[in-house]
Amino acid sequence: MKPINHSHVQQILTDSIGKKLYVHLETTNGAYASHFNNEAVNVGAYIRNAHISFTQAKIIQDDASFRVGLKMEFGWIYAEGLTDFEELNGALLLAGHDSEGRVMVALQISEQPFGQELTD
Repeated sequence: MKPINHSHVQQILTDSIGKKLYVHLETTNGAYASHFNNEAVNVGAYIRNAHISFTQAKIIQDDASFRVGLKMEFGWIYAEGLTDFEELNGALLLAGHDSEGRVMVALQISEQPFGQELTD
């Protein structure tokens, strides 16, 4: 993955408006939190292969990271803390890594379901 290129990612998102897509959204502090602080609460969210279509898409920079909002007919998908991206076989992969390189958030969209190997 490479650091997010704001204008490039925005163009990909804009080009995806109205398409029937699959989304993967995941957040976690997972085991990272309790390994370093036994009072920390592990939190996370996970959704994979939800079939969506959005009418608006926006990426905005917040200091050192980015946030992405995808507006659908009946709500929003939102991810923040994103730092890196990759395009792979038509999929847009966005992730937020902490200072040690661990994934803390992932937002991915694709015209194909996730779970099949994505390779170059």
